[in-house]
Amino acid sequence: MQTKEFDVIVIGGGNAALCAAISAKEENRNLKVALLESSPKEWRGGNSQHTRNLRSMHNGPTDVLTDTYSEDEFFDDVFKVTKGQTNEEYARFVISHTPEAVQWAKKHGVRFQPSMRGTLHLGRTNAFFLGGGKSLVNAYFHCANELGIEIFYECEALDLTFEGKVCKEVLVLDKKNNAQMNFKARVFVIASGGFESNLEWLEEAWGAKARNFIIRGTRFNQGKMLKSLQKNKAKIIGDPTQGHMVAIDARTPRYDGGIASRVDCVSLGIVVNKNAQRFYDEGEDFWPKRYAIWGRLVANEIDQIAYSITDSKVQKCYMPSLFAPIVAHTITELAEKIGLDRTALQETVDAYNASVVDGEFNHTIQDNCHTKGLAIEKTHWALRLDSPPFYCYPLRPGVTFTYMGVKVDKSARVYADDEGLFENLFAAGEIMAGNILTQGYVAGFGMSIGTVFGRLAGKNAANVLK
Repeated sequence: MQTKEFDVIVIGGGNAALCAAISAKEENRNLKVALLESSPKEWRGGNSQHTRNLRSMHNGPTDVLTDTYSEDEFFDDVFKVTKGQTNEEYARFVISHTPEAVQWAKKHGVRFQPSMRGTLHLGRTNAFFLGGGKSLVNAYFHCANELGIEIFYECEALDLTFEGKVCKEVLVLDKKNNAQMNFKARVFVIASGGFESNLEWLEEAWGAKARNFIIRGTRFNQGKMLKSLQKNKAKIIGDPTQGHMVAIDARTPRYDGGIASRVDCVSLGIVVNKNAQRFYDEGEDFWPKRYAIWGRLVANEIDQIAYSITDSKVQKCYMPSLFAPIVAHTITELAEKIGLDRTALQETVDAYNASVVDGEFNHTIQDNCHTKGLAIEKTHWALRLDSPPFYCYPLRPGVTFTYMGVKVDKSARVYADDEGLFENLFAAGEIMAGNILTQGYVAGFGMSIGTVFGRLAGKNAANVLK
């Protein structure tokens, strides 16, 4: 079996992994650094290729962000979406480092643009990548090549070997040649994502419901490093059913639908289940603070299917999905097209319309348009569905990444299950995001966590060798 030796090996090929590899090499240009990417070159970048932005605090307007967004407000947003179940120390640690993360990205070839308007409401909080996540990972891969980092495509890390609390080597499958190799290193960084692409593991956690889940991102996040870390007694944290799960268009392919598959009109209409009944407040809060709860809501409905319905009044207020909406001129016609009971859907819409309290509609603020008298009220952006044609997007749960992972300290070093630290093992990105995210999600925070801890993991991996 062929053996390759390096000073630092980074396992993964997304944002966190690239930040780690670049940071390690820049900390010491003499180090031999390798990056193992399980995908082919054309699919490189993991879930990061599908991202659009990075959430960042700032104390005044910048070239890419408007107004201010304080550390306290940022943390309050995280606290709300996780329902208080977050590590405040770690969350604030990441938040406080986000301004320098944006500057670091710029320094390494990432270009930004002003954020979009509409239901996203992110112009003040999120820095958008010009060209999206694909351009970000391309910039970082270019930088890695310039620095002399060795990149191994289609090399899937299968298992880790330890002696005590020292990681010695990783067993790798060279998928191009169908051959196994040993990669040895003095320090390892695990940044290989969660297990969301492993459908069998999802079904272990969720049961039969998982068969109707769609994976928004890469098919290559199989969780093999997480399994190996479990086996080798790393400290595992998080609930396997928790993760970043979004309501996406049900017609999306099983993998790699990406950001374009998300349905952003939920807050502007009503959402019904297979029985044509509403089941949650569509106008609870701004969409970026609530879009990630809708995947889980749909996952718990019958057959994991729901339908977002709007009318002609709001069509210019949101970004359309990847797929054209299902259009009908009456509610009963729409019911027939989407396979719902005609009478039940008409009754639901009639009851909703009768409950709407007239106000001043404004999708850019938490307006005073609401319902009164329903078992499940709509608290903002409530408009009657009375202006045909009517538009519908079918919804399925779309899994972005899972939150179960390894416990790390604030240097990104991995804990063993006896609460000691591994001597030469670091983690960054989705595989350790559960240290901060336990449930819910706020847009762009995954990229913030990946950038901050990726940089830390790479720098500290290099410093271990000093």
